[in-house]
Amino acid sequence: MKILCIGRNYVKHAKELGNEVPKVPVFFMKPDSALLHKNQAFYIPDFSNNLQYEAEIVLKICRPAKHIEAKFAHRCYNEIGIGIDFTARDVQKLQKEKGLPWEIAKAFDNSAPLSKFLQKTDLPKHISFSLQKNGATVQQGNTADMLFSFDEIIAYLSQFVTLKIGDLIFTGTPAGVGQVNPGDRLTAYIEEQEMMNFQIK
Repeated sequence: MKILCIGRNYVKHAKELGNEVPKVPVFFMKPDSALLHKNQAFYIPDFSNNLQYEAEIVLKICRPAKHIEAKFAHRCYNEIGIGIDFTARDVQKLQKEKGLPWEIAKAFDNSAPLSKFLQKTDLPKHISFSLQKNGATVQQGNTADMLFSFDEIIAYLSQFVTLKIGDLIFTGTPAGVGQVNPGDRLTAYIEEQEMMNFQIK
């Protein structure tokens, strides 16, 4: 199982970090050791002084896909959840300044808290989602605002990486990312349904 993550898939988020809006999907990967399940507490790693949340809709791949066309990509997933792409923003900034890969800032242990999954047939075509920090909404998004749709993402990724059953795709975060500190609590929603609720330590 692998985790593929799409960066800069919402215009306002790309702009809030001072990044160019991409012409094709930007992707990176996390190992399976990045997953954090069942609302377990997240411990801020000691190598970062600016650990930030990024709430994202997550797709679970249900059939293998290689060089698949976008018009067939909807067959490749039937479950949808929400996750957090935790990012050591200070570390990432240094990597970007040096032209080096981001994984050290993105792929560390437990950097991908993940919710339970819902059947896509139970969700609208355009999915709203949100993240609260200590009860206050900090991120709100809708998949209608993505630069690249689910099907376009799957088609693009499958040109480079064979997608296998159980693979996860984090589809990008909307604007509103911010820092977490010990004692914070994050609560994530798809539509009006609470999907994830865990503490930062």
